[in-house]
Amino acid sequence: MIEKSYAAALKFIADGEAKEAGIAVGTRAAEAVLAKRMNDGSKEVDTYRPHTSAGNYVPTTIPAVPHWTNRKPWLMKTSSQFRPGAPPALNSKQWARDFMEVKNIGRLDSAQRSQQQTEIAKFWEATLPPIYHGVVHSVAAQTGRSVTENARLFALITQGADDALIAVFDAKYHHGFWRPITAIRNADIDGNDDTERDATWQPFIPTPMHPEYPCAHCVVAGTVGAILKAEMGSLPMPVLSTSSVTANGVTRSWPSVDEFVQEVSDARIYDGVHYRTSAEVGTAMGISIGENTVDKF
Repeated sequence: MIEKSYAAALKFIADGEAKEAGIAVGTRAAEAVLAKRMNDGSKEVDTYRPHTSAGNYVPTTIPAVPHWTNRKPWLMKTSSQFRPGAPPALNSKQWARDFMEVKNIGRLDSAQRSQQQTEIAKFWEATLPPIYHGVVHSVAAQTGRSVTENARLFALITQGADDALIAVFDAKYHHGFWRPITAIRNADIDGNDDTERDATWQPFIPTPMHPEYPCAHCVVAGTVGAILKAEMGSLPMPVLSTSSVTANGVTRSWPSVDEFVQEVSDARIYDGVHYRTSAEVGTAMGISIGENTVDKF
């Protein structure tokens, strides 16, 4: 697929010195990136240790990328540079608020989740970087932008988003906070009288295989949003849009960065996999990472 796309892109460019020089520059850039990341920790052996006591069964699927906290960041100083403080205490009103919101609106058969909210939830079930590429293209496609400007924009976005993922997995495995399906099915042991156990509760989408806090989608969205704001500066922001493979290719649009970022936060609660505080903390964390990316780049 990559070779076909590459050939298709080059097909419409006239042969000659300019084409050859462009290919040479792109090849050198790619080789430089690969050389720089040769020993970045991404191939480190996974040594995650499941939490258990001797003899007790626990689910045997290993959580996602626990070793990413040891990856070398692109522009952050360390993977823990933007690590947030602890999630809400289980005996707090904030925890009870977060718990009840996701319990009611994020359950598989929720009567409180509207059709529009359900569509938003399904849209943002997609979590890999391509769902953000459309949003970036909304800016890159503006009249008057050069190929060089857009190459730098995508380099900036990609480094920032990868730093965001390094940072959020550092935070997730540091705090190790439970997902809604675990918390709601075990609410009788959280020490909070305002939460109530539901033994059969299920989320709207399958729960991702890594700790809950903070929301990774929210961190990435916050990072991308902060970078796009910096890129546009005082110029008006275009309508942002992208499509989702988990929503059968449907396209959604937003008139502003803030509305796009907020929808991501809301969606993960509608999905039944995150809490409100986690979304808010994740968004703020992502904005800081995005601003750091712009500053260091």
